[in-house]
Amino acid sequence: MKLFEYEAKEIFRKYGIDTAPGCVVQDPVAARLFVETLGKPVVVKAQLAVGGRGKEGGIQFANTPNEAFDAARLMLGRKIKGLPVRKLLIEEKLDIRKELFLGVTVDRSERCFTFLASAVGGMNIEDVAVQHPEKIIRFSIDPVNNFRIYHALGIAKKLGYSGKKLNQLALVIQTLYRLAYDMDAELTEINPLAEVEDGFVAADARLNMDNNALFRHMDMDSEERVNSLGELTLREMEAHKKGLVYVELDGDIGIIGNGAGLTMATLDTVMLNGGKAGNFLDLGGGASPEKIGEAVEFVLKDDHVKALLVNVLGGITKCDDTAKGIVAAQKKLHSEKPIVVRMMGTNEEDGKRILNEAGINFLETMEDAATLVVDLARRN
Repeated sequence: MKLFEYEAKEIFRKYGIDTAPGCVVQDPVAARLFVETLGKPVVVKAQLAVGGRGKEGGIQFANTPNEAFDAARLMLGRKIKGLPVRKLLIEEKLDIRKELFLGVTVDRSERCFTFLASAVGGMNIEDVAVQHPEKIIRFSIDPVNNFRIYHALGIAKKLGYSGKKLNQLALVIQTLYRLAYDMDAELTEINPLAEVEDGFVAADARLNMDNNALFRHMDMDSEERVNSLGELTLREMEAHKKGLVYVELDGDIGIIGNGAGLTMATLDTVMLNGGKAGNFLDLGGGASPEKIGEAVEFVLKDDHVKALLVNVLGGITKCDDTAKGIVAAQKKLHSEKPIVVRMMGTNEEDGKRILNEAGINFLETMEDAATLVVDLARRN
């Protein structure tokens, strides 16, 4: 789950990482009023859960309330990287001496958090990582011994600091790791971390949380928050409310599988056979007939979907339960959209019988099922 900058900064402040004084607004008048009250030059930033907005005009400077009004008027409602701008963060413009980059990410190959840092921060950090990888400091964090203050001091020293600023920066570094650990972050960044006269300020903030850990952060998964997610489509929001792991795509073949790997393989097989997936829907393990039926019904209701392929390896999810859910959804909707099923495993013969009695296509291999569903979608 990707948080907006203003949401990430709220968490940063709770942990003691400084941010510039600011305000979230949704109309130009509010932007002007805030700048009038602040009485200082500001930065107007589009709130989107994607990177690179600065290069797309999503960050503007304003010296006066009227300039802030104009910037907000031009920015609100426009699309940046395909996403509509609905909120702006207006912040005091910082007197920046130097821009740094700090980040914590999960290194899956090493099975640990990795701290990243660079004395060269800002919009072109991706170019720095590619063209000058030696300028990126990497520190793998031992999950047993954890991340100690002397580790943070070592990173700060490599960034070229000493004395008071060394200690201040080390504290930010250690705090950012603690935040990432506590918030189950897959990625958190400060880019840039602004060095100012009396310390360091997070000029930007990024925090991507692991969806599988949201049960530990119930306040971050409210319906109000889901409805505000700029990166989700309306159908993805609806699926989230239903508890479905769903991604909307631009094809015309519905895809349902159990397990992310199998579902991705199904998408690839459909593509190799000349088709295009309209979605990704992972049932996970142990789905009940009711849950399967809800998933099938949800995909069939998509006007873009011309045919549906269900691919299940029966283990915890039983084949007869899968068949019952599919048949129930088809009967409920009275849908004439063709459904192709490939499943094997627990209670496979019972599942085949239920599908045969309902006249639903059943094939033995994923390749044959993909070939058939692509053909049916073209005819439908």
